[in-house]
Amino acid sequence: MENDMITLLKTRRSVRKYRPEPVEKERLDAVLEAGTYAPSGMNKQTATIVAVENPEDRRAVQELNCKARGGTGDPYYGAPAILLVLGDPRNSNTWVEDGSCVLSAMMHAAHALGVSTCWIHGEREMFRLPEGKALLRKWGLPEGLEGVGSLAVGYGDGPAPEAKPRKAGNIVKV
Repeated sequence: MENDMITLLKTRRSVRKYRPEPVEKERLDAVLEAGTYAPSGMNKQTATIVAVENPEDRRAVQELNCKARGGTGDPYYGAPAILLVLGDPRNSNTWVEDGSCVLSAMMHAAHALGVSTCWIHGEREMFRLPEGKALLRKWGLPEGLEGVGSLAVGYGDGPAPEAKPRKAGNIVKV
């Protein structure tokens, strides 16, 4: 049985090389709005999404991710936008799950609109560092927010990777 949603889920892939041109405002706004419709525990809608597009903040986020994870280079693969998802553990015991649903909703909405994404980790460690807390202050956000994850967002440079075979035994019917 197939339908548009199932096809969408089966065809989205993480993209790790992006063209430099930005995603059009209308498309990016649609992706961001889709994230606000993600399910959340008790419908508290606790996730905060930060869309980072300006070069100065993008560079700061890139450097912070490298510092937090001990890496070098661009962990966002040159994507022109980074969508950070943050949660507040003081307001919800499902903040990680809620933020993960937001990330998933935005990835699939982007794919439906012809925009590529890649889920990136390291945000929890990033926003525990003094530099991460300073970015939160700069953006007018509370320092108690914790990173859940982020998306590299843009137009892929080249074909999307092929799907790997699905693992056997991941479904158990009882």
